[in-house]
This record gives sequence, C-alpha cells and structure tokens, in this order.
Amino acid sequence: MAEWLAGCAESDDPLFLSVTSLGSGTRVGMVSFLNIIPDAWRLELGHIWYAPSVQRTKVNTESVYLMLRESFGLGYRRIEWKCDALNAKSRAAALRLGFKFEGIFRQHLIYKGRNRNTAWFSMLDAEWPRIRQNIERWLYENDDGGLSLTQLNAT
Repeated sequence: MAEWLAGCAESDDPLFLSVTSLGSGTRVGMVSFLNIIPDAWRLELGHIWYAPSVQRTKVNTESVYLMLRESFGLGYRRIEWKCDALNAKSRAAALRLGFKFEGIFRQHLIYKGRNRNTAWFSMLDAEWPRIRQNIERWLYENDDGGLSLTQLNAT
C-alpha cells in the first residue's frame, strides 16, 4: 500500500487529493481527478475512499461537491463517475449526488481475475446549477455560516 501511495503522490492523472477533516485535522480519505481530457472539457472523479469513522457522514458529499465546484468553475462540461456495476454503495452515491446513469459497459475490464462490468454516470454543466443548489442546501442548511467540514489537499 505504501508503494502504491508513493506512486499516487507523483501522478498527474489521476491527480490524487487527500481529504482532511477540519474538525479533527486528520486525513480521513482520498479522492482523485482522472481521465482528464482538457480538449473535450471532461474529466472523471474516482479513487474515492474514506476511513470508517467518516463513512455515512457529510464528508463524501462535501468532498465531491468541492471537486464538482472546482471542475465546473474551470469550465469543464462533463464530469464522469464510473464504478464496478456490483458496487451498490458507489452507484447509490452517484445517483444521490445528482449524476445520471448512462449504462453498463459489459466486460469492460478484467479485475481481480474476473470480468468487471462498469456502471457509467455523468453530470453536465447545464445540470450543475440545480444540483449545486440542492447539495449546498443539504450540506449547509444547519450550519451557522457554511463552514466546511473537509479540505482537499494534494497528496
């Protein structure tokens, strides 16, 4: 794992970021921008994982929100989310965050010695204003000033 993480720190695509809890100051997860195609103004969010202590909290929603806000703010038109079709938690998260299901790429990869079907989701720039408003309302409606829960840092 340490060897893999060292490679992550040197990578530009995927561009890995650590997720830090502002409350505790500890690193609680990892996310990345990947398959970055500037000429087409599209990229993917992926390699998303969190410590058990922050799972089922607002940390994932806010981390993805920050990534989406940055991506669309830079002018990207299409943001993709892909996961193993068997990963029910990731598929549910994509839908909850406002991504649209596009379909299954059958036998897309060979992963851990088996065929992997990949579920594809996307969000478009025209959809972002409505989704942004919904996420912000859900994340910050009970906060006293929209204080962030998490921070994304280069690994």
